[in-house]
Order: sequence, then structure tokens, then C-alpha cells
Amino acid sequence: MRQIVLVHAGATEYAKQGRIQGTLDVPLSEDGKRQAENVATALAELKPTILYSAPGQASQQTGQVISDRFSLKLRTLDKLTNVNQGLWQGLLVDDVKTKQPKVFRQWLEHPEMICPPEGESISKARERVSEVMAKLAKKLKPDAVAVLVAPDPLACVIRHVLSGAEFGDLWHCGTQAGRWETIELDKPAVVAVEAKS
Repeated sequence: MRQIVLVHAGATEYAKQGRIQGTLDVPLSEDGKRQAENVATALAELKPTILYSAPGQASQQTGQVISDRFSLKLRTLDKLTNVNQGLWQGLLVDDVKTKQPKVFRQWLEHPEMICPPEGESISKARERVSEVMAKLAKKLKPDAVAVLVAPDPLACVIRHVLSGAEFGDLWHCGTQAGRWETIELDKPAVVAVEAKS
């Protein structure tokens, strides 16, 4: 049975500060590096066969730790850039909550209906992710265990596309850093596993 192990890229300083990262290219923090090591250790029981990563330092650094552990080539999926948060990028989540409470509430309740100023809507990101995941699924062998590293909130969009799971609170997706979950492509079901810090 084909499986995708969706790894949420390790934490960055932006996540720690409660900032909206979007497409800003921020490296792993020290906590993020530890999370990547913990994920690599935890994945041993799954015996990954192929490794993909979104572009961006946090995803690439997390993926490289996994690559080194399992001697897998790290393949970058360039179309899986993080969701562009436009003019919100770099702002504190609390600033948006205070200055734009209506938008903040809508983002919590129906993120697919909101587009940050000069950014990308979740609906557009979902279309982009759906296309990439369809192509990826066709390439995977029947017994493949594919690890896919992605930053949040993109990882939440990928989970939604692959399993139909709710988007969840996209503002606080950064709290998912260092977690991983398995998604069976032939029978969508999500099993979330937290990597211990």
C-alpha cells in the first residue's frame, strides 16, 4: 500500500515569535534542528523508500537530516512553495488579530475564503497542491513509503488534499512543526504522530 509520510518542517525563529512566515525563506531554529533529528529517528520503523521536499530552507534542512539518516536522495518539488501570505508576511499573528479582527475570524472559520492582501488564497494553493500530488501519486510504486517535507501552512493544505482532513487553524500551524503523519493513498486515512522534542 502506497503511503505518504507528511513531515511538517522543523520550527523557525519566526514560528517561535508568532510571525507569519509564508514564502519568506527562514532557516530552522535550534529547536527546529532538534525536531528534524527526532523525526528522522522516529521514521526508522517506516523504512522510507523515497524523499521529497518543498523548496525553502526549513523544509530543505529538515529533509537533509532525513536524507542523511536513510541515505535517500532529497528531491525538491519546486511547485510546493509555501502559501504566499502577501503583505501579512513578517507580521505577528496577534497584530493581524488586533488590526483586522473580522479577517482574522474569517481566516479561523473559513480560510479557503480569504486571500491576504497581495497574497495567495488557500483555494489557489489547494489547486496547485492537488496538481502536484496527482503527479506524485502516479509515480509511486505500490509499496512506496514516500516522505514529503513541507512547511506550514502548506503542509496543512497537503493533508487536506490527500485525506480530506479539515484545514484546521492555519494561523497556528507553526505549532505542528516537527510532527509527522502517514496518509495511505489507496485508502485515505491520517495517523498523526508527534515527534518528541
